[in-house]
Amino acid sequence: MTVDQRAAKPPAQTRRRSRRDEILEIAVGLFASRGYHGVSMDDIGAAAGVTGPALYHHFAGKEAMLAAALIPVSELLLAGGRKRTAENPEPRAALAALVDFHVDFALNHPEVITLQLHELDRIPEEPRRQIRRLQRLYVEEWVTTLSTLRPELDANEARVLVHGAFGLMNATPFMRGEVDQGRRAMLLRAATLSALTQVSTG
Repeated sequence: MTVDQRAAKPPAQTRRRSRRDEILEIAVGLFASRGYHGVSMDDIGAAAGVTGPALYHHFAGKEAMLAAALIPVSELLLAGGRKRTAENPEPRAALAALVDFHVDFALNHPEVITLQLHELDRIPEEPRRQIRRLQRLYVEEWVTTLSTLRPELDANEARVLVHGAFGLMNATPFMRGEVDQGRRAMLLRAATLSALTQVSTG
């Protein structure tokens, strides 16, 4: 396991796991595979080996589970992005480090990517706003880096490319297993860097 892979793990996986952490991981997997509306608290309880009502000792409901899953992840991505730009003052190296970081995360946590893509609107307004703010700040780390590397782009143009790059890297939930993970990581890194650094002839 690489340093980046260890850094990409959600906080709940970098310390001793609690019962709450275990239940949350099970819920995330069920939400990702069945969809938010396809999973009940009883389903989560059955998969976790506890009664549905007992889950309320840990979470107020499914919305709280989603928030508990996505807020720490959004914080982790922002902290990881800032760390890599701070450690790499040269913009090309910083961009490569950002790509490595995000690709590792997306490959190791496709179920979290699925929740961010499809289920974020299920979260109550205040935690959803918090997640959106963290995501915007993470995007701006990329935009600043890319704008510095490619001064011919204004910030809005760089942002278009960054969001396109996220679409490419965040395709991991839709990938099948015909290609091993190491090769997938290499292909995604190369394709993302090419998409971001290819100079337009238009």
